[in-house]
Amino acid sequence: MIILGVEFSAPQRTVALRRGAALAEATEQGGRHTAALGMIEKVLTETATGRGEVDILVVGLGPGSYTGIRGALALAQGWQLANGVKLLGVSSVEAIVARAHAEQLTGRVAVVIDAQRTEFYLASYDVTAAGWTEIEPLRIVPLAEVQARAEAGALIIGPEVTRWFPTGRIVFPTAATLTALAGQRTDFVAGEHLEPIYLRETTFVKAPPSRVIETPAPQTAGHGDTSR
Repeated sequence: MIILGVEFSAPQRTVALRRGAALAEATEQGGRHTAALGMIEKVLTETATGRGEVDILVVGLGPGSYTGIRGALALAQGWQLANGVKLLGVSSVEAIVARAHAEQLTGRVAVVIDAQRTEFYLASYDVTAAGWTEIEPLRIVPLAEVQARAEAGALIIGPEVTRWFPTGRIVFPTAATLTALAGQRTDFVAGEHLEPIYLRETTFVKAPPSRVIETPAPQTAGHGDTSR
C-alpha cells in the first residue's frame, strides 16, 4: 500500500510518502504554499512512485493555520478528481499525540495549539507505552487556563507552545505520522466531505451598500455673452 501524507496545519509543513517499509519526507518552514507540489514531487521521486500509484492520500484537518489546512484540502480534492485516490482526514491533534507517543512521552499531556485572539485549542490525553486515551475533548480556552495548568506542572505539548509556556515541549504534527495512522484506518471520504477542524464559527462582516457618487454635469461657455 502506498500512502501520501500532507500536513500543513503548523508552521513546519511536511509531506511524506510511505511505500511498504520505505518512507520519504519533505519539510518546509514558514509556509510557502507554492512549495507544496515541489515537496510532493520530491517524495515521489525518492520512492520511484508515479502519481497514479498512490493508494491513499491523508491530510491533517487541523486545527491550526487556516490557509495551510485549506491548501492541503484543495490539493487532496484535486488529486482525487485526477487519480481516484482514497482520501482520509485526520485530526492534527491526534497526529501530535501519536508523535508524542513515538517520542516516548508518557503520562497526562495537554495538547495546545494557538487559536488566535489570546485563546488556545486544548485537549488532554493519557499516554502510555501501549497508546493513548483522550481525557478531555478538544475545546477553545483562554490563555489563563493553559497558564494555570503549566504552573501546576502539566506537560504542555504542541507546535509553538514555548512561545507562551516556557516549560512546554514542542511537538509538531507530521505527515509521516499521518501515513502511519492512515494504515490503520478505513473511513475514507469523498473530497467534498473533508472538513477542517476549527470549533469557532466563521464570522463575516457584510460590506455596506455601494454609494452612488453623482458627477456634476460639465459646464459650457455661454454663446450669448458679448461682454469685453
